[in-house]
Amino acid sequence: MYGLNEPWYFFDDWKKDITEIFEFEDFYPALKCYKAQWLEMSHSHSEYTSRDDLTTAFWELGDEEWCDECGEMIQHYHGLALLEDWQLLPQEKKRWAYEKKSRQVPKKSCPNRNNLKEDETRDD
Repeated sequence: MYGLNEPWYFFDDWKKDITEIFEFEDFYPALKCYKAQWLEMSHSHSEYTSRDDLTTAFWELGDEEWCDECGEMIQHYHGLALLEDWQLLPQEKKRWAYEKKSRQVPKKSCPNRNNLKEDETRDD
């Protein structure tokens, strides 16, 4: 994924940010693919926030665009997500070892840009 939102936000148009899809019948081959993609992206992007629900946002400082709605620069993200039926993984498939962050955490995205529903994500 590539866009202005982290991959754990499921705004109405979130699928437009998808750049590549891998599909699997079983969880463990999908997890192996996620891990390989995660390692590759962690080498090419210096900043990231990774969650135990197997969603990760990678970014480079300065990869931003101007937002007329809030009058500020907004960060672009490269997202990686392991989903089940296009939803976040259930609790039993979460992996605590992926819950980590780099040293830089960007400012949150424009509050005027999207209407987030409370049940569509969790807060940090």
